[in-house]
Amino acid sequence: MILVWLMLILFAGGIGAWLSESRGVGTPRVIALMAILLDLALVIFMLVAPETIGLSPVDNGHGEWLVLFQSDWIPRFGISFIFGADGLSLLLIALTVFLGMISLGAAWHEIKERSGFFYFNLLWTLAGVIGVFTALDLFLFFFFWEVMLIPMYFIIAIWGHENKEYAAMKFFIFTQVSGLLMLLSILVLVFLNYQASEVITFSYFDLLGNGLGGELGMLVMLGFFIAFATKLPAVPIHNWLPDAHSQAPTAGSVILAGILLKTGAYGLIRFTVPLFPEVSQTFAPVAMTLGVVSILYTAKVAFAQNDLKRLIAYTSVSHMGFVLLGVYAWNAQALQGAVMTMLAHGFSAAALFMLAGGLQHRIHTRDMDKMGGFWGVAPKMSFMALFFTVAAVGIPGLGNFVGEFLVLLGSFQVSITTTAFAALGLVVAAVYSLIVIQKVFHGENKNNYEIADLTFIEMACFALMMIGLLWMGLYPQSMMDMAEPTLRSIDVVFP
Repeated sequence: MILVWLMLILFAGGIGAWLSESRGVGTPRVIALMAILLDLALVIFMLVAPETIGLSPVDNGHGEWLVLFQSDWIPRFGISFIFGADGLSLLLIALTVFLGMISLGAAWHEIKERSGFFYFNLLWTLAGVIGVFTALDLFLFFFFWEVMLIPMYFIIAIWGHENKEYAAMKFFIFTQVSGLLMLLSILVLVFLNYQASEVITFSYFDLLGNGLGGELGMLVMLGFFIAFATKLPAVPIHNWLPDAHSQAPTAGSVILAGILLKTGAYGLIRFTVPLFPEVSQTFAPVAMTLGVVSILYTAKVAFAQNDLKRLIAYTSVSHMGFVLLGVYAWNAQALQGAVMTMLAHGFSAAALFMLAGGLQHRIHTRDMDKMGGFWGVAPKMSFMALFFTVAAVGIPGLGNFVGEFLVLLGSFQVSITTTAFAALGLVVAAVYSLIVIQKVFHGENKNNYEIADLTFIEMACFALMMIGLLWMGLYPQSMMDMAEPTLRSIDVVFP
């Protein structure tokens, strides 16, 4: 029931923030902060002392779950409320709530118009993401998949920048069309399972081991894969992301990069491969190739960008290519690396977008050709930019290095050629990252910008993300131990 409370608190907090909009900017954001802090407290208890809130592990024959809740919803059609959290889900829930707090910090001084409705959409997006990470009924999963997308559309369309309507519509079309493909695949899977068992069910546990293979199995699996690869995103269905990131407000970019992209990776790990083991094994070389193409192609495209947020968006696609590579290498090292990369990328990408958004808010441009020499006028911001840039590159001692190293180690056991090309992405990333630091923070301050340095709230947000990356880099075993039972229980395909 605690998982339901996590979502209800955010849903209620969003409604409360919207209803309090007439009281000015301060009241909605305080209500939003209280809702997120309450969720954060519950997540900390789940991580550190689950027994204090009455949680005990449950083994239902499909892995060990920290909490599992089930109740009838539409029994005539085999649809139920099934929520569960294991180690993998709990790590991603913690990331969601933490970055929700960071996005609130990013919006604290930036969002001044219709603030109540903004925080309503922010909290409902977070609630939808938690639903995605915990729903174990496929109809319920699709429901929350939609819940998290619609508020994000409004965040981009209302509070975005100059081309916000175009970016929001592009985001909506890509995600909705791919989501409908997934819904069609869900219905086909349920119908085929009904023909075999004469039981209508959308339960994830009942649909595991359905034995669906061949050409039909491949088509049904591709419906799931396209939906999740669009959200990941992977080339060639990635080009909604640069527009969405560049036009979204800072808080929207933080949620997009830090949280929403992870729902695609989670869907591949939790649903696509376990539900379709035979065809996933056949499809793995194609998926790994797409991962490598995503790493190299978007890294190359990043070189051509003068828009700082678009550049960071393309680098984000490049880094998420390592996740796709790790998922379809499907061995212990590669899967652990994919999970660690998801978590570390959540921190580093969110921080970089927050820095880019902060710069745009101060100087009203994202054009790097108009920047330069900021190290002398904003040393705190410059130091944070350097730290999170080298983190994203994968410097040893930080979380990104652990994730990408494990992915390469695991994929090397499957395909040496694919791994060699993927490793080139690390070299390219180092080059474009140095170019960004040089263009923006060194050289001459061409327009004599006087930039206000980071505020206390911004410094606090960046410090928390720094600690998270250092923890993942220096003590990754704590998170790997949490994810390991989940990954072991769904290791059904590759040796």
